Amino acid sequence: MLLKIIMAVTGILLVLFLFAHMAGNLKIFVGETAFDHYAHWLRTIGEPLLPHTWYLWLQRGGLTVAVIAHIVAATILARRARLARPVRYAHRPKVQGSYAARTMRWGGVIILLFVIYHILDLTTGTLNPVGDKQKPYGNVVADFAPSHWYVTLFYTLAIVAIGFHLRHGIFSAVRTLGQQTARGERIARLTALVLSLVLVVGYLSVPFAVLTGLVD
Repeated sequence: MLLKIIMAVTGILLVLFLFAHMAGNLKIFVGETAFDHYAHWLRTIGEPLLPHTWYLWLQRGGLTVAVIAHIVAATILARRARLARPVRYAHRPKVQGSYAARTMRWGGVIILLFVIYHILDLTTGTLNPVGDKQKPYGNVVADFAPSHWYVTLFYTLAIVAIGFHLRHGIFSAVRTLGQQTARGERIARLTALVLSLVLVVGYLSVPFAVLTGLVD
């Protein structure tokens, strides 16, 4: 039960970050000045109590711990589930379940690879065509330019995987934390679906706006 609670709590923390990060990304539609100002402002949070950019590093450290704890808990629970049914049957009836539930593992792998790429791309600038920390808007526009369609394709795949992961994860987290009535489960399923759709549309709106020339 403890591992399920760890998965639920860390999952909720990561979801809250995803929505906060999405809200910041959408400032790109306000214009270059507003987006760059927001990106630079993030580096000053906590000043003068904290040195410049320390808040971001503390946040990254906390998110890293949450991600590791989430992955470890998921791995242990999956291993326990396999050990609980060591005998393989010649014929096993199909188990009914959502597409998201059956693809949580490969979805998790895609998300992990995407996070690593995203950090090297827009955090360190190592893989970004511009890679100028003083020009966040320019980095994003260069990233999703039509000539870099493969970046947009990978980004889309990763965000859709996050949507499926989120839809199943929110529902599972709500059940783990105690909401197991029939009405509660219906509400949880609907809430999970709406939140995952909002997240997917919100994140994908940026690369496709750049790709189509709405943002340039």
